Amino acid sequence: MKSIKRILAAALALVMGLSAFTGCGGGSSSSSSSSGSSSSSASSSSASEVQPMDLTGVTDPYLATSGLAGDTVVARVGEADITAAELLYWINYGTELTLFQYGSYMTELPWDDDLGNGMTLADQMKKSALEAAALYALLPTLAQQEGLSVTQDTLDQLDSQHKQAVESLGTEELAEHSFWYQMITWDLLSLLSTRADLHLQLQNLYFGEGSEDYPTDAEVLAYAQDELGIYRAKHILLATVDTETREPLDEATIAEKKATAEDLLAQLRAAEDPVALFDELMNEYSEDPGLATYPDGYTAQKGQMVPEFEEAALALKDGEISDVVYSETTGYHIILRLPLDPADYRNQLVAQLMQTKADGWIEEYGLETTEAYDQIDPASYREKVVSLQAAVQEEVSAALAAQEEEAGDSSAAASSSASGSAASSQEG
Repeated sequence: MKSIKRILAAALALVMGLSAFTGCGGGSSSSSSSSGSSSSSASSSSASEVQPMDLTGVTDPYLATSGLAGDTVVARVGEADITAAELLYWINYGTELTLFQYGSYMTELPWDDDLGNGMTLADQMKKSALEAAALYALLPTLAQQEGLSVTQDTLDQLDSQHKQAVESLGTEELAEHSFWYQMITWDLLSLLSTRADLHLQLQNLYFGEGSEDYPTDAEVLAYAQDELGIYRAKHILLATVDTETREPLDEATIAEKKATAEDLLAQLRAAEDPVALFDELMNEYSEDPGLATYPDGYTAQKGQMVPEFEEAALALKDGEISDVVYSETTGYHIILRLPLDPADYRNQLVAQLMQTKADGWIEEYGLETTEAYDQIDPASYREKVVSLQAAVQEEVSAALAAQEEEAGDSSAAASSSASGSAASSQEG
């Protein structure tokens, strides 16, 4: 049987890769797409535990889940209207993404939690969704000012995606319902996809390679190291605790480990090519349980590693090797600082620069909400969304099962016919 999750997740294939949702936009396409797929999984889990919504007579998924028709104007930025459909899509996107990031640790969001700034999680989710919707509403105006228009490739992808959805599920109605699974309609998907195209074009215009503000390698590295707090290192670990139980080893063994670490360091200091020797000694002596998984070292953020390791690693320059570093919780470390690759972080910096521009645009054009905006309750909306998702998954599952049964019957009939023809031929 065709994968239900794959078909449901396909509804966002074009939009997810260019998300401008506050705090998550700008990653690579692969990471954004991954988030989209995983969001579907989170929804599937939730949907299986609730009563599916009765889809009979439902023509507007936003009215069914929020009480507001999709075309209701909930805000305006400049002269552009923001509809309930647009805002509710982004609220659902933010909810799904947050649940995905927490994985199995959280199945429902604490909507009423105070985030410390006088706003609840529900308030913040609405605010972030509104900012994303406002940016997308402004994109046609901004693109027109720069002489940009939607590419034919995006229009062709949309056409192909729509055809594939209908072919996969058999009817236009069922294809539309599959889009509802991610709280998007075909019309809204088309709108957001074309605007995502404009967003990418603007981003390339302002910060793409060859542009005046394209981030240099030095700027990217400063951003990764100073703002994100990221560094890379590999180490030789002589453990002074049992790596499974975390219980300290006896004093004699610990003394032996220290002597071994000091001997290895002496070899490294005397080597003509200490970096090459480091790998040899690491593979032979290191007792790090993660070595097999991370043979090329660790990429870490400040605060992630034990303090002694982190302090020593950050004190090194790229290619430098530390003295023996002792941590009571792990053991004796010899650390090699590794360089970061600017290519790994350029997209994140560009996304941040683009977000700063977006914030300026929204402030420049002015953003106002209507009374309808205040009627939206993310917690109540989420409950209804999960119920709708359960119904869509049930409906799609039934349709695919019917297709499989029909295909099986056709195959059996063809096989029977072929056998009959062969028997007649033999008799003749």
